[in-house]
Amino acid sequence: MLRVGRIPYINTYPVYGAVDRGIVSLDATLVNGVPSALNAQMAAGALNVSVVSAVEYAAHADRYLLLPDLAITCDGPVRSVMLFSKRPVAELDGATVLVSRSSMTSVQLLSLLFSERWGVTPRLVAADAESADIKNFGREPHDARLVIGDAALLLSSGTNEAARAYPHQVDLGLAWKEWTGLPFVFAVWVAQRSTPVEDALRVHSRLIASRDWGIAHLPSLAAQAALATGVARATCETYLSGLDYRLSLPHLRGLTEFYRRLDATGRLQAQPLVFLSAA
Repeated sequence: MLRVGRIPYINTYPVYGAVDRGIVSLDATLVNGVPSALNAQMAAGALNVSVVSAVEYAAHADRYLLLPDLAITCDGPVRSVMLFSKRPVAELDGATVLVSRSSMTSVQLLSLLFSERWGVTPRLVAADAESADIKNFGREPHDARLVIGDAALLLSSGTNEAARAYPHQVDLGLAWKEWTGLPFVFAVWVAQRSTPVEDALRVHSRLIASRDWGIAHLPSLAAQAALATGVARATCETYLSGLDYRLSLPHLRGLTEFYRRLDATGRLQAQPLVFLSAA
C-alpha cells in the first residue's frame, strides 16, 4: 500500500477532511509529520506521495514529480508563518532570531527577506516552536522568533501570556506580497518518480476530490480546527478561507520567482518544474 504524507497542522484539513471522514477513499497509509520530517522521509524514499516544503521540491527536483493544482498558498497574509519580535525588524541587525526546526521554506523566505528586503543580518538559530513549546519560549535568549503552523495561530491570537513578549509581528506571506506583488507557495504535493504513475494519479485525483469537498465545507473544518487548537472558531475560519489550495498560473509565477531569488542569492539552485502527467 502506498504511504502518503500529511502535515498534522490545521492548514491541511481542507485537503484531507473528506478522507478523514470516509467520504473519499484514499486507499493508502497516511503518515503524519511536521514539514521538515516529511521532507526527510520523502528524501529517504520512505513515502510515495507527500506534501513537502516548496524548498524541498527544488532541492530534489530530480526525484519528484509535482502533483498538479494542489498546494498550500496565500496571496497576502498567511497568518500561520509569523515573525514574532521584541523590537522592529529594522533593529534586528546582529540580533538572535530563533527559527522553527519544523520548516525549510519559511526559514529560507525569512532569510531572503532579512537580507534583500529589510537589509539586516541577524543570527538565525534553530529552535523548537510547536504549540507544546510555547510555554517555554521565554527560557531561550532571543530577540525574535519564527513560528509556523498552529503555534503561530495560537501566539498571534493574543490569548496567551507568551504573546505579550512580542509587540512586533510580521506575516511572511504579506511581506512577500508587498515585496513582489505575487502569491507565495509554502508547500506542494509531490510523488516519487519511482512510484508507479497510475498509483500516483489515483492518489492525486482523490486528494483533489477531498480538497474540493473541504473548500465547500470550511465552516465544519473551522469548528474541528478550533477544538484541536483552542483558537477561536471564527479565527480558524478566516485563516482557512485565506489560504488557497490550488497551484494556478499566478501561484506558479510566485513559486518560480521565489526560486529565482534564492538562486540569485546563492541559497538554492533553481530547478525546472516537472509535473505528474497522465500522458
